[in-house]
Parts: sequence; C-alpha cells; structure tokens
Amino acid sequence: MREWADFSIEESGGQATLVVHGPLLVSTIAKLDTALRKLPDPVQFIDIANAQPIDTVGAWVIHRFARDNNAEILGASEQAEILIEAVEGSASQAKIAPHRDWFFTRVPADVGRVVIEFFHGGLKNLGFMGAIIIAFGSVLRHPSRFRFRALVRQMEAVGVTSLPIVGLMSFLIGIVIAQQGAVQLAQFGAETLTVNLVGRITLRELGVLMTAIMVAGRSGSAFAAQLGTMKLTEEVDAMRTIGVSPMEALVLPRILASVIMMPLLGFYASCMGILGGAVLADISLDIPFLTFMSRIQEVVPPYDFYVGMAKAPVFGLIVALSGCYQGLRVEGNAEEVGKRTTKAVVQAIFMVIVLDAFFAVFFSEIGWA
Repeated sequence: MREWADFSIEESGGQATLVVHGPLLVSTIAKLDTALRKLPDPVQFIDIANAQPIDTVGAWVIHRFARDNNAEILGASEQAEILIEAVEGSASQAKIAPHRDWFFTRVPADVGRVVIEFFHGGLKNLGFMGAIIIAFGSVLRHPSRFRFRALVRQMEAVGVTSLPIVGLMSFLIGIVIAQQGAVQLAQFGAETLTVNLVGRITLRELGVLMTAIMVAGRSGSAFAAQLGTMKLTEEVDAMRTIGVSPMEALVLPRILASVIMMPLLGFYASCMGILGGAVLADISLDIPFLTFMSRIQEVVPPYDFYVGMAKAPVFGLIVALSGCYQGLRVEGNAEEVGKRTTKAVVQAIFMVIVLDAFFAVFFSEIGWA
C-alpha cells in the first residue's frame, strides 16, 4: 500500500510549526499539496526532519509553501537542502541564458561543420550510386529478377499522370515568354523574332528544366515519402530478411522510370510551350498560327532539340536518385519522413539547376550556343 506524505500542526509559544512526515516524492505528494493549498492559518516553521525521501517535486512544494507563508524550513537533510536551493534558484527572477560561444569562434565552427557534412553526404551519395550500379549489373546477369510491372507502374506515375500539370505549366510559360518577349522586341521593331525566342528557349532550356522541377516536386517527393514510410514501418528490413534486394525491387524501377520518361515529358513540355507561344502570337501579334509553326522549323536549329533531349535523362536520374536516397535515409519517427521529403525536393532542384548551368557552358564551348 502506498504511503502518502502528510502533516500535522504543532503550536508552542504562540507559533505554529508544520511537521511533515512521509516521502516527499512526485508519486506521494499530491494529497499533501492539496491540503497545504487549503490550510487556513499561516505557520512560522516547517519541520521536514521526518520527511524522507525527497525529490525535486517535493522540494518545490515545501519551498513554495514556505515562501508563501514566510516560514522557516527546519530539519532539512543535506539532500533536501540541495534540492530546495536548486528549486529556489530556478524560481528566481534572474534570467537564465544558455552558453553561447564567441561570434568569431561560433561562425567558423558552424561553417566547418557544414563543410564536413557536405563531404560526408557526397561520400554517402557516391556509395548509394555504387549500390545502384551493382543492383543494375545483378539484374543484367539475372533478367528474370527485374520487376517489369513495377517499372511500368512507375512510368505511369512519373510520366502519364504528370501530363496534365506539365502540359498546362508549359503552355502558360510559352504564353508568358511570347508576351514578354514581344513587348521588349517591339522597341526595336522586331516582333517577328518572338518566334525565334519562343522556339529556341523552349526547346533548349525551359521545356526540360521546368519539367525537371515539376517532376522533382511531384515524383521526387513521392519517392522519398514512399520509401521513407516503408523504411519507418520496417518493410525494407523485411524485404532484406526474405532475400529481396530493396535496390532491385524499389529503387531501380523508380530510377529507370524517371530516366525513360523525362525525355518524353521534356519533348511534350517543349511542344506545349511552343503551342502556347503560337496561340498568343496569333491573338496578340497578328502572326498566324500556321505561319508561326512553319517559322519555328526554319529558325530553330536541330541541335537545340538535341541539347534539350540530352539533358533530360540526366535530370531524371538526379531527381530519382535524390528522392530514393533521402527516402532510404529515414530513421526514427514520422517527422523524419517530412524532413527527408523536403530535403529530396530541394536537393534535386538545386542539382538540376547547377547541372543545367554546366550544360550551358559545355554546349557553348563546343559551338552549340
């Protein structure tokens, strides 16, 4: 049976002493705390010599009652004194601030930590890429182990279901490019060059780039969330237990689907962008729709199309790698899934833009500018 903390009142010489007995612990202090709050008459002394053991909650209750009644605490053991002093200090009005290093020490340390984490992340990504190559080689040696249905399902998720949003986005971007370009070119009497602007920038850059960004936000995040949830529910570990490689079953179909579908989506987006520019040109610039389309064939060099299509599978690989890698890195709790999903999208978009800049420099150097 649990022993509760209790008290009695002793009066001597016109002064009242509150004698506390029993354990002053968080599990036994409830009745005493309630009774002390209802005590009608003040006391001058509080005797806790027979109140053992005591913890922080018990020390806080005694300290608070002594403070409210301006009473003196008697018979406190060494442990009780330490706890009462601790709670008395925490209850003071003094501001308690965490230790903060000097600015010129803290900033270099933070920068160094970020740099080290960057290199560690690069090594882990490199290891992940190596695991994918090994899984791909294993599938080539044993084609029957490849999950073709999973590939088709992921191709549908990445490509087919993305057509409406990618098409609408690209159509509107084509309209914006045509409208803004025409306004600027009109200052030089060169509105007809709007065809060149829309055709080249759509086929070469924006069609594939905006598609990669959309796929990163849509499919890359889905990869991270799906694999992260499976990792959290230990489905990935269960697959390893029964002899199924998660790289072959989960990662490889998603990566191949992204690599295959990105060129198709990029071409579709470029066509929709050109279509949007042609519609605006027909409405606002008095350039007939068919004339715009035939002019595209004349002013856009074939290598612009090749440049866009060459970048597309690389962008698809980056998006899928980022999503799968971050998903399989989930550990701990459900909050980690959200963090890793966000990180996958941000990382994929950043790497796509960086690689696009490298491609621009490279193709300019070989004369495909």
